[in-house]
Amino acid sequence: MEELKVGTVIISKQIEECENYERFKEIVKDKTIRVVIVGKEDRIKIENDLYLDILWPNKEHLITENALNNNSIVCRFSYKQFSMLLTGDIEEIAEKQILEEYKNNLQILNSTILKVAHHGSKTSSTQEFIDAVKPKISLIGVGENNKFGHPNAEILKRFENVRMQDI
Repeated sequence: MEELKVGTVIISKQIEECENYERFKEIVKDKTIRVVIVGKEDRIKIENDLYLDILWPNKEHLITENALNNNSIVCRFSYKQFSMLLTGDIEEIAEKQILEEYKNNLQILNSTILKVAHHGSKTSSTQEFIDAVKPKISLIGVGENNKFGHPNAEILKRFENVRMQDI
């Protein structure tokens, strides 16, 4: 935000203060950047047939354990028959709560592309969550030879076992 022209920032409700968040607040104030705080059931219309549906976090029941990761925005980007589930840094505890919240409407999680949570770390991408999303393509954002060892080998194995179909 210091280097680029940013008009609006979309974030989830924060329950944990940290140095980075304090710096973020300074920058948005200094540069008069609009901040939109979103949560479950919010919808951002980008244009006709193009939406971001916010599936998580639930503003009423934020997770206190590893709050910055587990209250990451999870949103479903939709354009006609195409969809992409963006999962931030959520971990298993958030995945389980998301599955519970949408247990009567799991198809809302189905997505053409899944942006794998938390860089493919071992703390997320449970088999139940992957099965609910049913991705045709899964993407993991990670730097080569990173110090965290991401993506985790066990997580890669889970995705190898998922039957990915051609688009």
